[in-house]
Amino acid sequence: MRSGRRWSARSGRSVAGQVFMLQVVIVLLLVVSAVVAQVLQVRHDSSTEARNRSVAVAESFANAPGTAAALLLPDPTAVLQPKAEAARKATGVDFIVVMNTEGIRYTHPKPDRIGKKFVGDIGPALAGGTVTQEVKGTIGELVQAVVPVRDAGGKVVGLVAAGITTAHVGGTADQQLPLLLASAAAALALATGGTALVSRRLRRQTHGLGPDEMTRMYEHHDAVLHSVREGVLIVGGDGRLILANDEAQRLLDLPADAERRRVRDLGLDRDTAELIASGRMATDEVHLVKDRLLAVNQRPIEVRGGPPGSVITLRDSTELRALSGRAEVARERLNMLYDAGVGIGTSLDVTRTAEELAELAVPRFADYAAIDLYDAVLKGEEPKPGDTVRRVAFAGLRKDAPLYQVGERIRFVPSSPQARCLATGESVVEPRLRDAPGWRAQDVEVAGRILEFGIHSLITVPLRAGNLVLGVANFCRSEKLAPFDTEELALAEELVARAAVSIDNARRYTREHSMAVALQRSLLPRSLPEQSALEIAYRYLPAQAGVGGDWFDVLPLSGARVALVVGDVVGHGLHAAATMGRLRTAVHNFAALDMTPDELLSLLDELVGRIDQDETPTDSTAPVTGATCLYAIYDPVSRRCTVARAGHPPPALLRPDGTVEFPDVPTGPPLGVGGLPFETADLELPEGSSLVLYTDGLVEDRQRDIDEGLELLAGALESAAGGAPEETCAAVLERLPARPSDDVALIVARTRALGADQVAEWQVPADPAAVSEVRSKVTRQLADWDLDELSFTTELILSELVTNAIRYGRAPIGVRLLRDRTLICEVSDASTTSPHLRYAASTDEGGRGLFLVAQMAERWGTRYTPAGKVIWAEQPLP
Repeated sequence: MRSGRRWSARSGRSVAGQVFMLQVVIVLLLVVSAVVAQVLQVRHDSSTEARNRSVAVAESFANAPGTAAALLLPDPTAVLQPKAEAARKATGVDFIVVMNTEGIRYTHPKPDRIGKKFVGDIGPALAGGTVTQEVKGTIGELVQAVVPVRDAGGKVVGLVAAGITTAHVGGTADQQLPLLLASAAAALALATGGTALVSRRLRRQTHGLGPDEMTRMYEHHDAVLHSVREGVLIVGGDGRLILANDEAQRLLDLPADAERRRVRDLGLDRDTAELIASGRMATDEVHLVKDRLLAVNQRPIEVRGGPPGSVITLRDSTELRALSGRAEVARERLNMLYDAGVGIGTSLDVTRTAEELAELAVPRFADYAAIDLYDAVLKGEEPKPGDTVRRVAFAGLRKDAPLYQVGERIRFVPSSPQARCLATGESVVEPRLRDAPGWRAQDVEVAGRILEFGIHSLITVPLRAGNLVLGVANFCRSEKLAPFDTEELALAEELVARAAVSIDNARRYTREHSMAVALQRSLLPRSLPEQSALEIAYRYLPAQAGVGGDWFDVLPLSGARVALVVGDVVGHGLHAAATMGRLRTAVHNFAALDMTPDELLSLLDELVGRIDQDETPTDSTAPVTGATCLYAIYDPVSRRCTVARAGHPPPALLRPDGTVEFPDVPTGPPLGVGGLPFETADLELPEGSSLVLYTDGLVEDRQRDIDEGLELLAGALESAAGGAPEETCAAVLERLPARPSDDVALIVARTRALGADQVAEWQVPADPAAVSEVRSKVTRQLADWDLDELSFTTELILSELVTNAIRYGRAPIGVRLLRDRTLICEVSDASTTSPHLRYAASTDEGGRGLFLVAQMAERWGTRYTPAGKVIWAEQPLP
């Protein structure tokens, strides 16, 4: 049988054999045509090449140096014949003939042809053109070119002809013909082999079957069609059913005579019948046919060249749909866990974290969710067993649910699920609340209202961080009829476990924040000192992220002067607050030495550098980087303010006329950088001016840069012009957000001045006799101020100070009295030597003067000036 099929295929009686023979004939014709065309093309190309070579050789020889001159010689042949033969052999042409204008040859490959007439048309060449032609010459059929030879004046003095015989022109094609025939044979062999492979593939696919065999094959295919477990329908273009296999009849419950009937008359449901009759393309459309879910695929068959109609396949996906539903539930639970990982714990706030858990659970997991935490957790402390809990978060489908409200304190009875959960640390599930007496014992009346409301199932999960139970999470169902099961309990425990870690982190942060706030409040000034030079108002706003390192101070100095200082330590938390305290204490100590602002900042810069050097890499604290400071001293007598700053924003000045400016104060490096000096600026402040000092949190944040912030500050100050410092502070802070991203420290200081009637000054000659005169002037001045009670002590103090200045100092010597909140006595001289307080021995004749001054004055000290020093003493007014 196999040998018969193979012979049938080769003999051409099969489809494969006929295709094979047809392809062989076509390939043979193509090969023969290609050979003929190639031969003709080769001959044409060879002739063209011969013409081009003849012209090129003739023109080259005609234009060669010496050719034109040789034609004028008595015997041109003697000169030109050797050159022509050499050129002919070099270029491969058959002849190069040089002739005169009458066509008489001077050169020729055959010497007996020299002196005879040239065969060919030379007329165009004599006219100056180039002639190419095929002629029969003395050496046979040839292709030749004739070109003129011109002398220096352009006159034609001779001709040069070059050519190749026809035998040589055709020889190229004859030489290539065997190669072309071999290539054609190879191409025919390859094409025949390819055709044989194609025919073999076709024969293998059709198996060389005849009509009877093809009929049997169709019967087999029909049997397979009716045996598969997938329904197959073929519908014609007129909407009639052409074919339905057994599985399609079973799935659609078709009648026995369904074929050749219209689809809409087969009793199918409306949607399915409309889809099948429409013929439109469909992919896995699910239709409910009786109790089955069928996945329908439909494709038109005319688009592939077939008759009008469509083919439909049906799959029973009922069980697959159930599995897919369970997979969808699992996917939703994984998504919920993912959302819990990224959506719970976005802030370090205990209450907000609890709210995030409740909001995530409703309505995806439960209809109502409530989070109850111990009160101690809200304060950042560790809870103790037995403490009451407080509801801190609630979320539900309805707001009128009869459940405990947010903020209520709750004490659960021991039999309640929440109490058992808190006591054991284990989750409790109550699938049916009506059958849970322990739950109803919490409050029978409220429990009844809850059941009437429709809440029927409960899960209670402990919020546990390690061994510490922080509270409980409650999940309830009302709209969803199915009670909670064990799989949902596992999901609830996973959700709560992730939230518990975030709540515990927030609790720890709350504890640290409370400690930092307590530390900061203990370090910041609780009240401003009494002084008369400035009317001061201040504000301090903590950062949204926590406690920062901003601080301010008002420090009374000698001579009724007042120092203002604001500083900023970059960062937040305990370290920033502690660093701020260290710097503030250092400023207090340095200010007590009555230093100028630039000197104080230099010492503060060295201190910060030493602090950074003392920090080791293993320390938990970080170096003091990013600390800035502004220090200003205001003198109410001269109404001058000396300012220096270390990396701090410039001060603002609100003048009495309402104009605002930012004085040009030289900017020094931040504290701790070192290596650069600080500079001061002296500002003349009219009485009633307001000096505004602030930290960068007031004028700079993520939404705007510092220039925009300074413009807003200037606008706020202009709007508050003429008001008290308290009003100015309020106007400035109204422009800020409710909770700034960084700490804000603000001081508004309106200047006052000591009038001429409060100041008395005298110059003292360097003569001990001048002391009595000073005492007399002081006595009279005190009488004018109604301070006679202080005359004795003041005379004693000034006598001692002036005597020391005359004895140990240098001129000029001055005395100044200031009547402020205290009586201030000042003695100045040009010496920089400071006196020291000491206890004199019983045998010493002197050394007791400063001791007496210290006993009689409330405070005394020394400050240095560019011109020397000032020794001062203060006495309280009676």
